Amino acid sequence: MRRWVYWVLVLVLAAGLAAVPALAQQKVITFGFPVDYTRVYVFVAEEWTQGMVDYLTLMNLKGGVGGYTFDWRVVDTGNEPQRGIEAYERFRREGATIFNFISTPVSNAVAPRAMEDGVILLMPFHGRSDAADGQTFPWLFSLGANYWSQATVIVQHILEAEGGNLRGKRIGLVHIDSPFGREPIPVLEELSRRLGFEFQSFAFPSPGTEQSATWAQVRRFRPDWVLLWSAGPSQSVGVREAIRNGFPLDRLVSVIWLDEKDMNIVGAAQARGVKRFEAAVPGREHPVVQEILQKVYQEAGKGFGKIENVGSTYYVVGIASVAPVVEAVRIAVERFGEPVTVDKIRAALEMVSNFDLNGLMPPITITPQDHEGGGMGRISQWDGSRWVPVTDWMSAFRDVVWEMVYKSSAQFRQGQ
Repeated sequence: MRRWVYWVLVLVLAAGLAAVPALAQQKVITFGFPVDYTRVYVFVAEEWTQGMVDYLTLMNLKGGVGGYTFDWRVVDTGNEPQRGIEAYERFRREGATIFNFISTPVSNAVAPRAMEDGVILLMPFHGRSDAADGQTFPWLFSLGANYWSQATVIVQHILEAEGGNLRGKRIGLVHIDSPFGREPIPVLEELSRRLGFEFQSFAFPSPGTEQSATWAQVRRFRPDWVLLWSAGPSQSVGVREAIRNGFPLDRLVSVIWLDEKDMNIVGAAQARGVKRFEAAVPGREHPVVQEILQKVYQEAGKGFGKIENVGSTYYVVGIASVAPVVEAVRIAVERFGEPVTVDKIRAALEMVSNFDLNGLMPPITITPQDHEGGGMGRISQWDGSRWVPVTDWMSAFRDVVWEMVYKSSAQFRQGQ
């Protein structure tokens, strides 16, 4: 009996040792998505994460990229930096090398660790706007227009709508009283000096459910245009206040955080005319979204969330925020060969050129200097039932944006 047990143990041990090389050679790239499902970013986290995971699932169903498939870890951080750090450390031990927290406080708290550890930290439409500076932040990637770039694109649209002349015009900024809400102010002040318009900002206290006093100040200013700079429930409140104060919605332009749900809260028909900065094409018409619906949901039954979310504003933003990384994996396999390490993926990200996922997103070009990718977006307008683009993809006043980027990143380096 003892000899039988002995040989069983030998065979089990031998099988285990034989499996080690196979496991070590598994061609899997793991993402970590510790996101805020329960506190501040509830309005966006579910659909954004669903878009990311569904796109990665689609890639896996198609055989991966260059023989590599994708895995992911998802957990709620409650927007708490310490929980985010704990999730980051746990996911790293489990093999994750690419992270997206969809939370500015958590992303900023993890950033120093990510740079020290040599881990890719994605910050699309959140986190540090100066992460665009790839020389200072080699492991941080914005992969989309930061808030300074969004402000310049909006002003460019206003400039074109006014026939190329803003002298004597008044532009107001209605914003939540937070660092995020105040972020576009220096850019708008600089553009007011350059273009000759009068600028004034109007803050409302968090959480933004009461804005009547703020909009009374806006009414006295009598602006020609208003930028709306907030996120979540306060956005629909802002649109409602604009309507209540008789402000024309076709001259109200929001930062990226305005979606279909906000319009339905206001009233889809009543919200007709409002505009926003747009970073990806919403809806289900695009071939990539169609492919996800067919292959991930209908055929494989592996969708990460409600099928009703597929194609929503934040869902396609999720796709757009992870697709450049998948493209970088393709480049890494072709340029650097196997094994595909995180260092190779980082280098390949800086080679992504004119990538737009067949028109789902503006073309981005990442370089060692520019981790934002060009700062492009477009303006779209709510027609009562859907968002309709009113401009092409564009960027604007890049010198102003990069002046802000370099000023902020220099302050970071001085504080190290």
